[in-house]
Amino acid sequence: MTTRLILIRHAKSGWDDPTLDDHDRPLAPRGVAAADEVGRWLSVPGVQPSLALCSTAKRTVETLDLIVGDWAENPVTRYVPDLYLASAPTLLRVLRQADATDVMMIGHNPGLTDFAVMLATAPVKHARWTDHPTAAVTILHFDAQSSRAVDFGTGTVAAFVCPADIQG
Repeated sequence: MTTRLILIRHAKSGWDDPTLDDHDRPLAPRGVAAADEVGRWLSVPGVQPSLALCSTAKRTVETLDLIVGDWAENPVTRYVPDLYLASAPTLLRVLRQADATDVMMIGHNPGLTDFAVMLATAPVKHARWTDHPTAAVTILHFDAQSSRAVDFGTGTVAAFVCPADIQG
């Protein structure tokens, strides 16, 4: 059985209000546009996941809302405080606890990039692979019964795209 994981770094956040706590920063207009574009790109039938795990930060919640906004069916969503600025080992722990076969995770760098790179069996030939810009998407497939059995170095990258790759 195959388990699929879609990793998404939150879209570009705003820095207009320096008094806001980092956790409370909203998306910038550029981030809204990028999240919409990513949502359209992922809206192909059969691509939408059944479960979404999302950091509780405002920018990740807004990214998720925009991505799934036009989907015919929204995934079951869990907002996970441990995903806020999580390291790769923490992301793996949260993924394993989900015990699902089709998961989307929305989080933050540097942990999200580290996680994707550590999961992949081979690097991706893309200039941004090792720094996942905002709203970047990585889709990985694992020869595993569920996310509980996912481990580092076992994922085949099916796709890696940045908003700049799909805009237009």
